Amino acid sequence: MQLNWIDWVVLCSTLLAIVVYGTWQTRGSKNVQDYLKGGNTSKWWTIGLSVMATQASAITFLSTPGQAFNDGMGFVQFYFGLPIAMIIICMVFIPLYHRLKVYTAYEFLENRFDLKTRILTAILFLIQRGLAAGITIFAPAIILSVVLGWDLLTLNIIIGLLVIIYTVSGGTRAVNVTQKHQMVVIFIGMLVAFFLIVDKLPQDITFKKALDIAGANGKMEILDFSFNLNNRYTFWSGIIGGTFLMLSYFGTDQSQVQRYLSGKSVKEMQLGLLFNGLLKVPMQFFILLVGVMVFVFYQFNEAPINFNPTATELVMNSEFSEAYKNIQKEQETIFYEKQALIKSFLNSGTSQSSDAIATANKNSDILRHKAKILIDKVAENRNIKVESNDKDYVFIHFILNNLPRGLIGLLLAVILSAAMSSTSSELNALGSTTTMDLYKRNTGEKTEEQMVKVSKWFTLLWGLIAIGVACIANLAENLIQLVNIIGSIFYGNVLGIFLLAFFFKFVKGHAVFSAAIITQVIVIGLYFLNLYDHINLPFLWLNFVGCAIVIMLACLLQLIIKNDTTTA
Repeated sequence: MQLNWIDWVVLCSTLLAIVVYGTWQTRGSKNVQDYLKGGNTSKWWTIGLSVMATQASAITFLSTPGQAFNDGMGFVQFYFGLPIAMIIICMVFIPLYHRLKVYTAYEFLENRFDLKTRILTAILFLIQRGLAAGITIFAPAIILSVVLGWDLLTLNIIIGLLVIIYTVSGGTRAVNVTQKHQMVVIFIGMLVAFFLIVDKLPQDITFKKALDIAGANGKMEILDFSFNLNNRYTFWSGIIGGTFLMLSYFGTDQSQVQRYLSGKSVKEMQLGLLFNGLLKVPMQFFILLVGVMVFVFYQFNEAPINFNPTATELVMNSEFSEAYKNIQKEQETIFYEKQALIKSFLNSGTSQSSDAIATANKNSDILRHKAKILIDKVAENRNIKVESNDKDYVFIHFILNNLPRGLIGLLLAVILSAAMSSTSSELNALGSTTTMDLYKRNTGEKTEEQMVKVSKWFTLLWGLIAIGVACIANLAENLIQLVNIIGSIFYGNVLGIFLLAFFFKFVKGHAVFSAAIITQVIVIGLYFLNLYDHINLPFLWLNFVGCAIVIMLACLLQLIIKNDTTTA
């Protein structure tokens, strides 16, 4: 699709304004405290918005509506542990970090255990966050390249370089300053999208009727209290697995820790995190609701059998084109039958009508699955990579084909602003951790000017690495899940190390270091066993399992290692 000149103006002016403003406002950092901790000047609302912007990447605004379109509102349960985690971090982590005046979360581990534990934990962070930074660039680039016909490599480089410019220039303060404006763009864009979707429904379909239609198709089932591990998102996985994931992410991941370490005081840091805890779940609920409304929109407007235009083009130019066209015809027949069923349901509201609509949509899903199989066959026969799972393309397809000119540019700016906000935090944290935990700690004292220069060079290096990862990445089933899977593989282990430091005073450095290495190998093994269906352990539970294993192993090893002389 070719963008209108108005969309180009809105898109480019929004992104350039953010980059120029962030670079200009934060130019001239003279010392490490100013560059890495923003001079400790951030107010609570800046911290709160910065924390939210770091987590709310472009993946959130591309994948989450598609997740709701396919599976409904149940994904919101993933975030139920977040408020609990925020309270614990405010009570335990923040006062300790502030008292020790640390630049990174991993400095604390050397004080508590030893240097090798600090370095190991920092390296685990650098691996998982370095990969995640590449994905936050790759996610919007791959979708926009397919839908708009732009070159993927060029998009990866453009997004990466825009972020590198102001992040390297201004450090933590630049990240915080730009993220406030990026969140304003994001909030405005998503609100506009929501009201436009509702406005584009038929005149007699009120918002309540739209919710009724979504409910008839099981899209409004928010809570699942079952203990069935086959269900990836349940109340219990959100409360238990989600709490451990959020504790580790917000309490030990430097990309988040650095956001609130820039606060003016302990109170400002705590208020910022509590603000995030109160607003994040409603925000995710709203984004999912946008996806549900897109689903309702496509109950009255014909949807493609697959939302990925590249996949459709591939199969239509293959030997399976006739079979694909037949599936499209069946889909069209179901669509028109569904109009009568929806009309009957809105008039009567009976469970019989509701069940009939749900059955029609299940039949439609079966056809969509058949289409995916055909796409995969063509891709396999031609030995090329194409994404048949189209969840990540649903929302962007709606934007480009249904929003008015100008607003398309705004929504694209939302997606790219989100990519830039999360990536900037990640690069800032990767540079800080490499500088403070690896370079400075192992090379001795340097002048303030030298340390600022080194931090900038490391930030630039990680930016280039992230662009490289983005250029070689491949799509997973769903991008938002891919980021959380990467985090879950590492976060439980790291969180367990910090909990050992806080609450298990008898455990020393040698035991923790050995337990952490063994645990990481076990967790990676469990993930691959689950991936190939040898066990049934959804990725969210890896956070709890990894945390529990490292704590138990460290305690056991400490009892065995009687001659450990490492001080606490």
